[in-house]
Order: sequence, then structure tokens, then C-alpha cells
Amino acid sequence: MTTTVAKVEEGTGVPYALSHLDALESEAVHIFREVAGEFERPVILFSGGKDSIVMLHLALKAFAPASVPFTLLHVDTGHNFPEVLEYRDRAVDRHGLRLHVASVQDYIDRGVLKERPDGTRNPLQTLPLTEKIQAERFDAVFGGGRRDEEKARAKERVFSLRDEFSQWDPRRQRPELWNLYNGRHAPGEHVRVFPLSNWTELDVWQYIAREGIELPDIYFAHEREVFQRAGMWLTAGEWGGPKADETVEKRQVRYRTVGDMSCTGAVDSDAVTLDDVIAEIAASRLTERGATRADDKMSEAAMEDRKREGYF
Repeated sequence: MTTTVAKVEEGTGVPYALSHLDALESEAVHIFREVAGEFERPVILFSGGKDSIVMLHLALKAFAPASVPFTLLHVDTGHNFPEVLEYRDRAVDRHGLRLHVASVQDYIDRGVLKERPDGTRNPLQTLPLTEKIQAERFDAVFGGGRRDEEKARAKERVFSLRDEFSQWDPRRQRPELWNLYNGRHAPGEHVRVFPLSNWTELDVWQYIAREGIELPDIYFAHEREVFQRAGMWLTAGEWGGPKADETVEKRQVRYRTVGDMSCTGAVDSDAVTLDDVIAEIAASRLTERGATRADDKMSEAAMEDRKREGYF
């Protein structure tokens, strides 16, 4: 995507065009500023994954030299990768931000939620998320979802209205002509906001490279003990893997997306640098979620069903 602007390069009389990354960055910065001016209690979903890292980087740019006027929120499944949690906490400290944590484990301990037979906790995040939103009265919730990830996410507007039960109804989607966003909502409702909607996985990695953004090492090729299940390489852990007939082996892998350890698969990879990763992504024919997320393979409409209930 290349956007021509009216501005003329000084001394040449020749108009210049924004690169596609500049255009995407400009759009995201505009969205952050629009939310800051229109809502009272916005929050950024921040897990320490690459999309939320890019989202925070954009928010920092949008309000520099002032601080980011939003708090952060992470729904902790209790089965998160330690490398990602360490990065999350370092980022919060580095930028002097406030982090809210909604813990799935707390809900399990109180008997409100039950462990699933397959051990995955990703589908259990919805209740902690929606109750934290209601308790803190957040009226705008930034998420790092992108339309290229999955067909249900492709249906989302940039501003996605959620009802008083945090549920999503595709039929209530609002038109967003000329990048005009409608944040109007009734008491108890809130809006999910997706500044990276028009980005692709490749855009994200190219932007990370251009901006020199630090990432958890888990995104680059490294040796790891994994086992195979349903065609994916999963990390062994207390969540319930591996089973008796599943063999753990050491392989060189990396993660394209990061969620719960029980449902996020690694891919075989030799990509140890940003350039390596970009080349690998450019050659891939599978989306990151299609290749490595077991929770999206539970049914054809798994993501859409969870979104209707209040998931990201």
C-alpha cells in the first residue's frame, strides 16, 4: 500500500510518496490519538507477543515526548512462555507503565473455571478478560489482531463495538468510510480497537526490523525440547504434555505467534536474524495462526465463536 501525499520534497518541486510502512504507521498513530480524544478509560492488551510489542511501540510514538495515557492489561493463562513474561515485565518497567493482570489460574482456584481435558487454557481467557474490563470500567480496549490472521478477524472493523456482556455481533459492525471511526457506545458497552487491522505478518516483521524493536528470543531459531501433536511441535510443560506415546526431542525451532504453551506450536527454522525471519515469512503459504495455533483448529468457526463470547 503506497499513499501519495500533497507535500512536496523541499527544493525539488516533486511530490513524494509514503512507503507502505510509513502509511501503516501513520494510520495506527491516528487511531491511538483518536481513541485518546474520544474515550475516558482506554487500555492496551499487552502480552509480550510481537503484535502487542509493535502496538506499544506505536503508542509510544503517538504521544512522545509525553507518556502513554493508557494502562496495559494481560490475561495470564498460567501457561505462558517464561521468556515472554520476562519481556512483558521489563517493558512495563522500562516505560513506567501500569499493568493489570487477569489470572486464569485465580478463576480455576476459585472453582469458577475448570481445566479442559486437552490442557489448553486459551479458551478460558474470555471470562477473566471480560470481568476485568467491567471491573475497571475500560471503555476502549486495544488489541493486536490483524485481518490477515484468521477469517473471523478479517470481519472486524478497526472500532469493534461490544455489548454490555462484552459480546461481538458482526451484524452491528459500523461502516468506516474514509477512516472515520465511530466510538459511540451505551453505558456498559465498550469498543475493541485494532490499530494493526490492515497490517500483515510480513509488515509487522519489516517494521520491527526498520524500527530496531527488541523481541523475546523465542521468535528466533533456538534449540528447544518439543514433542509432536496434531502436526505441531509443542513445548513440554506442566499443562499436560507430553502424553505417554509422545516423544520429546530437541529441535531447532522458533515461534511465529505466542499464546498458551498448550496450543501454540513451534516451526522448524534456521532463522536467527530479522532478515532470516522476513525471508522465511515471505516464502510461507500459511498464516501464523493457521500453521501453529491448535485453538483455532477446534472447529471451522472456533475463533468466531470465541469472539462472540467476548474473546479478543
